[in-house]
Amino acid sequence: MESTPRISAPASGASPPRERLRRWIEAARPRTLPLALSPVLAGLFLAVAQNGRLAFFTALATLLAAAGIQIGTNLHNDAADFERGTDTADRLGPPRAAAQGWFSAAQVKRAAHLVFLTSFLLGLLLVVRGGWPILVLGVAAIASGYAYTSGPKPIAYGPYGELFVLLFFGIAAVGGTYYLQTLTLSGQAIVLGLALGLPAAAVLLLNNYRDFDTDRIAGRRTLCHLLGRPNARLVYALLLLSPVPLLLVGGLPVRGWPLLLALPLALLLIRQLWRREGRALNRLLARTGQYQLVLTFLVGLGLLLRA
Repeated sequence: MESTPRISAPASGASPPRERLRRWIEAARPRTLPLALSPVLAGLFLAVAQNGRLAFFTALATLLAAAGIQIGTNLHNDAADFERGTDTADRLGPPRAAAQGWFSAAQVKRAAHLVFLTSFLLGLLLVVRGGWPILVLGVAAIASGYAYTSGPKPIAYGPYGELFVLLFFGIAAVGGTYYLQTLTLSGQAIVLGLALGLPAAAVLLLNNYRDFDTDRIAGRRTLCHLLGRPNARLVYALLLLSPVPLLLVGGLPVRGWPLLLALPLALLLIRQLWRREGRALNRLLARTGQYQLVLTFLVGLGLLLRA
């Protein structure tokens, strides 16, 4: 197996400022942001389609808080996995800051705390509008970000990671955004959240599928390990294909034909999973996240055409 080269970087204080900034940006994993922003955008699309207006500053704060929770989770995951010995030279995914020696695990954790704190402060502004339900949701989201790779039973090390993603990157994100805009919660928002949470769960499933062997050595027992790789491929296909019929029959005020455009893309991604392995799955992982974003905008188009 080809190994990811380990970079023997100097102490972060000795690195040029531009290089340190580039490494911090890479550590934040901005490519994962669509997973956090797509369900927020979907909630906004639905709220505007039904109410005909947008609470702009509330929407902006919601997007920033969601992005912050995603980045904070990424950073904390980086440090925690390094400390547990999960990220090794045999890692198939993109390089991680602590494992590569760009920054110490303590530095990466401090950055995670700072980003989580920023999201919490933004969340307090949202609580002014949405009240205690938003406070509970925000605290739960940040706590889950920490618990994802921390504590005696980290979420990422067990078989419930996909369920966690479905709940927080689907139902909670769409429902919370919709509630902040309308101060109500509808069954349509829940259906939309479920539909967009499914491809988000597919991203995690694929990530664990790629890391199947190294995760097993590190003591992880994810859903992929319970299913086995052949069944995991079938579940991946189900997670990508199910949102379209769910959206079509879920009572949303949306034109159906734009949603059908997602099916050829889903089938292409499913076909690629059957043909790729190892580091070749990194590109498929990015495209699976993009699929969720494409689906979000197709929902937006369908809502606009129905208006």
